[in-house]
Order: sequence, then C-alpha cells, then structure tokens
Amino acid sequence: MSSDKVVKLGLDAKSVMRNTDIKTLRELAVKNEGASISSSGALMVDTGIFTGRSPKDKFFVNQDPSNKYIAWGNVNFSVSADIYKNLRELSTQQFTQKDLFVTDVFCGASLDSRRSIRFITELAWQAHFIQNMFIMPTEQELENFKPDFTIYNACKTNNPNWKEQNLHSDVFVVFNIEDKEAIIGGTWYAGEMKKGVFSMMNYWLPLDNKLPMHCSANIGDNGDTALFFGLSGTGKTTLSTDPKRHLIGDDEHGWDDNGVFNFEGGCYAKVINLDPKSEPEIYAAIREGAILENVVHDENGNVDYTDGSKTENTRVSYPISHIDNHQKNLMGNHPTNIIFLSADAFGVLPPVSKLTKEQAMYYFLSGYTAKVAGTERGITEPVATFSACFGEAFLPLHPTVYADLLGKKIDEHNVNVYLVNTGWSGGSYGVGKRMSIKNTRACINGILDGSINNSEFDVLPIFNLSIPKTLNGVDTEVLNPRNTWTNKEEYDATAKKLAGMYITNFKKYLKEDSHFDYTKAGPQL
Repeated sequence: MSSDKVVKLGLDAKSVMRNTDIKTLRELAVKNEGASISSSGALMVDTGIFTGRSPKDKFFVNQDPSNKYIAWGNVNFSVSADIYKNLRELSTQQFTQKDLFVTDVFCGASLDSRRSIRFITELAWQAHFIQNMFIMPTEQELENFKPDFTIYNACKTNNPNWKEQNLHSDVFVVFNIEDKEAIIGGTWYAGEMKKGVFSMMNYWLPLDNKLPMHCSANIGDNGDTALFFGLSGTGKTTLSTDPKRHLIGDDEHGWDDNGVFNFEGGCYAKVINLDPKSEPEIYAAIREGAILENVVHDENGNVDYTDGSKTENTRVSYPISHIDNHQKNLMGNHPTNIIFLSADAFGVLPPVSKLTKEQAMYYFLSGYTAKVAGTERGITEPVATFSACFGEAFLPLHPTVYADLLGKKIDEHNVNVYLVNTGWSGGSYGVGKRMSIKNTRACINGILDGSINNSEFDVLPIFNLSIPKTLNGVDTEVLNPRNTWTNKEEYDATAKKLAGMYITNFKKYLKEDSHFDYTKAGPQL
C-alpha cells in the first residue's frame, strides 16, 4: 500500500508497510521496540503499565441509528460525536510522519458472516499480533480488499482533556459504528484490538439473526462439535485444546445457518504457571511465530512461567496452525454439546452438572465465574462476578438478545448443555484447592464421549443441579461438592450465600414485559 493511499484516509505517514511478513516484523520489533527472542524462538514484548484491558475506558459514539440498539449502562458507555472527533484528531496527529503498519485481515471463517477489518498501528509487534490473531487474506483477496471497519491504534498518545470531557482516564477505546471505525489511545495492551473486533461482531451478527459467542470450540473425528463458554481464566483454551479432537478456536466464535465458525485465526492463552505436562499443546505452540507478553525471562531467553511479578495475565498469541490437530477450515457442525465453564471462588458448585433447557438459559444469562488475577486492571486475586452470557464486557446489545438466539438454537439442534466448575473444591478461595485439571478433563471427556449419560444422578440441594454419582476418571468424593468440605455446616451457609447472589443478580431480567422468568430453574432458598 502506498503512502498516497493512506493520506487519503487522513494520515500523513512517513512510510507505510502493508501486511508485512512476520520475519520482518520480528526484526523491527527487536531493533526498535525493545522486544527480544525467547529460547524457544517466540518474540517477547512488554505492554507497559497496562497488562490487561481497560473496560471503563471503552465507549460507543451516541448517534443514530446504533444508539437504538446499544444497551447503555455500566458496560457500554456513551460519548458524543464531538468528543470522538477530538480524540480521532489526537490519534491521527500521533501518526504524523511516523512509520506505520497497515494490516488487513478477516474476522470470521464463515464466508456468509465474515467482516473485513483494517488495523493501522505504529508498533511492528502489534502488527505481528494482528496477523497471529485474525484470518489472513490471500494475495488475490488483498487486491480486492475493502475494509468493513478500521481500527486506529494510537497507543503512544493519551487524552489530556479526559477530565473536562467527563471520561474515566487518559486511556480511550472508542467505537464509531456509523463511521465504521474505532480508535485506541493510551494503552499498549494488544488484547484491546482483539476484543474490540469481538465487540463489533457482537453488534453486527445478532442483527442478522446470528449468534456471536465468547467460547472455544473443538470437533471430534465423527463431526461432533463442542462449545466451551467462559470468561478469561476459566479454561476455554486449555480444555478445548485436546489431542483427541480438532481445535476450531480458543475464544471467539459465531453460530450461523452453516454451523459454528471461528472469528479468529489464532489463539491467545494465559501462560502464568504454564505446565508442559498438563498443557503440552500450548507449551509446544510457543515457538517462532508466537508472541509472549509480559513474561519474566533470563538473559538467555529462558522464561519463568511461574513468575507473575509483571502481571498474573502473562499471555502468548500464536497462529492456530501451531496446534497440530487444529480444524483446517476453522468451522464445525451445529454443536452436540455446550459446556459452561465457571471458576467458582466459593467452592460450592459441583465439577459437572447436566442442565435442563431452562437451567441452560438461567446459567447462560447469569454467567457466574470469578475474575482471575490480571485480566483487568486492579484485579489481583479472584473476585466473584456475574457476567451475562459469559462475556458481558463485550456485548453492545442487551444480554437477552443473545440468550434468545441461544435458546432457539438449542431447541432447533437438540443440544446438550452442562455446567462445569473449574474453580475451587473443599472450601472457598484461600481455604480449598483449585479443581485439578485431571478431574476437569475427565468430566469433559465424560460429556464428549457420552459416558456421563450412563451415570446415576443426584440432585444438589438449593441449586437443584443434576450431578453424576460416579464418572470414569473423576475422584468420586469430588462429584458432590459438599463431601469435599470438612465443615458441612460451613458449606451449607456458603451455598446459601452464593445462591442469594444468583437470585439477586437475576432480578434485573424480571420485568413485567419480560419472557425471561427462568427463576424456577435457578437456586431456591
């Protein structure tokens, strides 16, 4: 792409490189941006003071017609068109006479649902990250590429007028739906670009009666597709990366009339305490072509994955081709099984429960888990939270829009739904222990091979969840969470406390005109 063409976009660049090869981007990152190479060949970068997303600094321009659809509130903040214009000018000034990288990519493996996205960045390693995380066009596709949406990442600039503009800080991530663009300023964290596109897909697809999902997905040799919903740190990447199944994707998917499809072309995994024995596929993916973020390493590039002194949210991005048994077309059939992953910090939920359709709707809208240390600024230890649809931070529309779509698809395709606790057992956080990957994988295997249906089931009091009495490969005493607590009365009190939190949270969906009264499917006190 020539500089002349970029000038027409309002940018006075010194030079522009378009869809630059990874080898060149790595060399530039090391030469100019303080990056280094790990002993396994991955590029290592630091993202500065921001090592996680800044959700309070994400805004949508309040204008017609998108403002009729957006669910304004504590997730989707409003900003005026005038403030956006000011921030855009600030961002484009940052690009003046700079060496820029333009990266044109696709979001969505399904040709019926994909969007063309253009990123403009100043950092070579961020251009590398974009190529890792999205679907790269062919040379022929590049010739005819027309972006549906453009993201300007001016991470080196800040907003000096944020107080006067009643914004939350000098960081800004602002989406202008009508102008088909977004701007990022003040944060180097690459996840803002990834999740920014996800937020837009969550706006676009439901308007076409398609379901965007914060989930990972894999597919068996017989074509059975499984979805794993969950927030960051609940195990989406780990549990969907299965040597016996083909990985469709680890984080963001869509569900249209053709089936399930990955939005992305890569994976973005947490690497804190990464263990090559329990997560061999992810460990092996950290090689040339991968990017490690904010890890601690010695002078020889040997990474200490147990060191969280920079952040607990250490990350690796890599193209999905680094997983040997990935699904080549990044697509799957309509799912056979859906799994909701919750990291229960209270140690109350069982390791696996089979849900009715009504319970599926209740627990999907509730989206209970624990925010894990480091995924957001200010989170230093697990904090119990309810995040609608297991991804409320990325939902521009009202959560019930996505729940409606999910319910219709569960009915249409007769999908089995399960709740899996990847959190604590034997006590709350600080007392109990994190559920072992061995037990969790055995629960997942029982779901995927259907053997869980051969079990006898008990009903867990208060929550009324169906839990298997026995399950191959799972320690029997773990299946009923009450059995793992030394003090049973303390378990009962904690269960009532968590149930009350569920009940209080769900009240926001109970309006006079609402058809989402699934309270009988939830906990009962």
